[in-house]
Amino acid sequence: MLKVDHLTTAYRTLEGNVIAVEDVDFEIQDNEIFGIAGESGCGKSTLLKSLYDIIQYPLVVEKGQVILSGQKNGQPFAYRTGEIQKSWWQNIAYVPQAAMSVLNPISKLRNQFLDSLPMQRRNRKTERELLEHVSAFLEGLNLSPDVLEAYPFQLSGGMKQRVIIALATFLDPQFILADEPTTALDVVVQRGILTMLTDYQKSHHNSLVIVSHDLGVHYQITDRIAIMYSGKLVELCPTDEMFTAAKHPYTQMLIDALPRVGDRRERVGIEGTPPSLRNPPPGCRFAPRCRYASDVCRRFVPEFREISPGHFAACHLLNNPTKGVI
Repeated sequence: MLKVDHLTTAYRTLEGNVIAVEDVDFEIQDNEIFGIAGESGCGKSTLLKSLYDIIQYPLVVEKGQVILSGQKNGQPFAYRTGEIQKSWWQNIAYVPQAAMSVLNPISKLRNQFLDSLPMQRRNRKTERELLEHVSAFLEGLNLSPDVLEAYPFQLSGGMKQRVIIALATFLDPQFILADEPTTALDVVVQRGILTMLTDYQKSHHNSLVIVSHDLGVHYQITDRIAIMYSGKLVELCPTDEMFTAAKHPYTQMLIDALPRVGDRRERVGIEGTPPSLRNPPPGCRFAPRCRYASDVCRRFVPEFREISPGHFAACHLLNNPTKGVI
């Protein structure tokens, strides 16, 4: 289980700390695909870095923690914020945003795989044995072992992304965190990347956390989805329920803006822009853009609470549904 316990993280600036993730609290269970969605700048990538324990200046944890726990090879493990780095690759792995640019351009991929496997080297395996192990793993992911002799610049964008995913999953981690894994790829390649990730997750029964602003991606593959707005969670529930019975106005407007096959009605975007995290408005942060906002919304912060089994949301309208369509 990966538990996020009332986590608040911020970036230090000359004008004070800017809170990027505020009081986020949820759990990710074993063997599920968990999605995190929201507009650019809402805190998705910062939250994922916090889950992976990449807490480096100027990012700091102001409150709360992340707890990673489970069993591997019959042995229990438990790590908290500040300790999770000890579990990198073994129990938790990270596919960063713009992953295609993280490969070393002047090193063959065979060397980059070998450099990522310190545990195998301590087990006294020879380089040849390691490469045979890597080759077999790549074939299991429908990748040719020939890519090990290539330099990154010789590969297409989609192939680089596949190699990054192979690097992240080679040691069979319990949790895989993927930050916008299909960004800048055409729709055909995107589908291949998503299929690769989901096939691996189903065959190894681990958990996949995927960040994307594309709700269509979440609809295709996730079991549950969390919606973020201005550094806060505003809704969390099973994906099917999110698309059929969303409760928060922001979620409803995101879904209404999605194109649908055969539906030629004009789509309407969300007017305005998200508030500055440096100086967010009082009350509900979505109130300035919400067509149902009242004085209560502008003055008081709504509680993120369970409104039905497994369905969480933060909206004052849920306390007074006659004020809106919820």
